[in-house]
Amino acid sequence: MKVAVFGATGTIGRALVPLLAAEHDIVAVSRGSAPGASSEVDSVAADVTNADDVRRALEGVDVAYYLVHSLGSDDFEARDLRAATVVADESERAGLRQLVYLGGLGDDSADLSPHLRSRLETGRRLAGGAVPLTSLNAAMVVGRGSAAFETIVALVNRLPGMVCPRWVTTPTQPIALADVVAYLAGVCGLERAIGRSFDVGGPEVMTYRNMIERVARLKGRRPLIVEVPFLTPRLSSYWLHLVTPVNARVARPLIDGLRNPTVARDDDIRALVPIELTTFDEAALTALGARTTSSRSAA
Repeated sequence: MKVAVFGATGTIGRALVPLLAAEHDIVAVSRGSAPGASSEVDSVAADVTNADDVRRALEGVDVAYYLVHSLGSDDFEARDLRAATVVADESERAGLRQLVYLGGLGDDSADLSPHLRSRLETGRRLAGGAVPLTSLNAAMVVGRGSAAFETIVALVNRLPGMVCPRWVTTPTQPIALADVVAYLAGVCGLERAIGRSFDVGGPEVMTYRNMIERVARLKGRRPLIVEVPFLTPRLSSYWLHLVTPVNARVARPLIDGLRNPTVARDDDIRALVPIELTTFDEAALTALGARTTSSRSAA
């Protein structure tokens, strides 16, 4: 099959493209300059809010992955809805067999953070067209380049002690980068997955405090964590730019969303794409090792 990956140069896209390329003809789509082409992958530069760009990228395509988000923009919710509308419309025009979307875990309650609400609405917009959508919904992805995971690592690296709000006790179900990519690749063209939504998570439900402490232990650190009940996620996000490399405009919506539990409500995906799940510690060690290797290469 011919498969297009929108967001091919993001954290998920970079890991997914080579996996798909082993079995399919791939069109790697990114905004701005096109990613480097190879003998196995065609590259297209496209703005997902531009119908002409998207139409060109989808020529002859059977399945398209939507891995795009606009975090970092003041109007990211509007931008994401506009992009999802264009991709859904042009996928219908091109006669695609399937759209695949990586969304966020969380219910549809009224108090969802803007980030999680945007993920939900984007999925609905993609599903509103004639092309059936396969939606995989994940919480934090544990891997190098994941903004949420990089924030935790930076906190551990730079702060001997932390004053944290109530969000550190919110339950979540992080998933390894390798596992979410395996699930995404596994549903490509899979009849039983077409038109369905799946929650995907790792083997452990934990709190954000658990994750901070476990990353610290893996790095040989023991930070002091003090919980302050009146400190909201939004207030705590304003100092992140001082201690993390993650852009504050990206980090703030993510942190604001940590007040919402993000736990998988079912494991139906495991019957369709049976994989051995990676533990949090294994995924974190892999990510930390990649960071170390990258740092040494840069030096």
